[in-house]
Amino acid sequence: MTSILIKNGYLVTMDGVGNRQYGDILIEGRHIEEIAPKIDAPAEKVIEAANMVVLPGFVQSHIHLCQSLLRGQADDQPLMEWLDTITSLEFRHTPETLYASARIGIAEMIKSGTTSVMDMGTLHHQDSIFTAIEESGIRAQAGKAMMDLTENLPPLLRESTEDSLEESLDLMRRWHGKADGRIRYGFAPRWQLWNTTGLLKEIKQEADAHPGVGIHGHAGEIEYEVEAMIAQTGMRNLVYLESIGVVGPNVQMAHCIWLDDDEYRVMSETGTHAMHCPCCNTKLGSGIARVPEMLARGINVALGSDGAPSNNNLDMFIEMRLASLIQKYRLGAEAMPAEAVLRMATMGGAKAIGMADQIGSLEKGKIADIILLDDGGLSASPLRSFEEDDIVKRLVSSYQSGSVRTSIIDGQVVMEDRQLLTMDEAEIIADGKKALADLWARKLADEAH
Repeated sequence: MTSILIKNGYLVTMDGVGNRQYGDILIEGRHIEEIAPKIDAPAEKVIEAANMVVLPGFVQSHIHLCQSLLRGQADDQPLMEWLDTITSLEFRHTPETLYASARIGIAEMIKSGTTSVMDMGTLHHQDSIFTAIEESGIRAQAGKAMMDLTENLPPLLRESTEDSLEESLDLMRRWHGKADGRIRYGFAPRWQLWNTTGLLKEIKQEADAHPGVGIHGHAGEIEYEVEAMIAQTGMRNLVYLESIGVVGPNVQMAHCIWLDDDEYRVMSETGTHAMHCPCCNTKLGSGIARVPEMLARGINVALGSDGAPSNNNLDMFIEMRLASLIQKYRLGAEAMPAEAVLRMATMGGAKAIGMADQIGSLEKGKIADIILLDDGGLSASPLRSFEEDDIVKRLVSSYQSGSVRTSIIDGQVVMEDRQLLTMDEAEIIADGKKALADLWARKLADEAH
């Protein structure tokens, strides 16, 4: 069992009372063994963290690794046009291009402080994403996209209910709990408009029967979606899901912009999670989720980037800053304080992935998913001290991802002094360029015929 001792850092624990202190952290194997002002214990690796901030790693609660190759391919388009452009490329993925896409996204997120992700895959070749996750060392819930309501979909996106369920269950059996539990399965019905009621009920039964398995979907992203849901089912998204029993602590819904009070009631009463994606929602002109109102109702809200082409970054510092600013525009300068935003990026995500008792804060006995940051450099200067200038406010308002120096996931150092240790960054970038060229070549060849 390996041991790591982090010395002399400023610890922003994100525990239940928000403790902050200068101190040391001893990691034994995968877990935090001790947190104290000073620890004198032998360790195989000692990390000097003087003048550094030590945080629980960020949890990216909504991401599409299959789209990382497609960054910038559909800019300045509203959502439905954007979907047409992106899906025309996404569903031409081969196992090789999908693997390249996943590795780009994972590498970017590790370098910007993310230690856990909740990924919605694409229709085919999901093993490529799981392989990239396993190799990288990142923690993840992931699963293949499910789209079985075929009359609403173009031919490239169609699958039968039986095939969708069979492939998803096979993936769950092979990947859920792999890598000492670092990998979890998440059923990924793409959109209520694109899934049958039967499929949704079936995956809820399976998720309930397998602890740690989630259901990761979208709800209330644009006004058109709400209108179409009412036309199709007679109900809005969350009320429809409640009526068929697909709500609860293992259900995670991205965006949640165009929800009404009854839908908030459903989420609050059932423990269904909301995943807030402020950059995506503003870029695509989808709207602003009423996050303070959700938090006031006791709804757990986590933070995510969505896919690279809808953002165009996978950087939680950018998400945190915008998550704060858009609510201040809506409700005034006191809205969405920094502590609440950082909690969404850490414990909010830990709750959404079903691991609040294991990750999301720095506490004895929890899994060692930890990031170390420098003093923020020019973008955070001048800084009197971490205490006097309230480092949490500075993290949300001023820090940038380049300040993340070291990342530890599951007790393993995966990045040290900005150098990825489980992945070759130059190779990832080169492979991504080749993979994108391949996608475009096949799209253009198909359209020429």
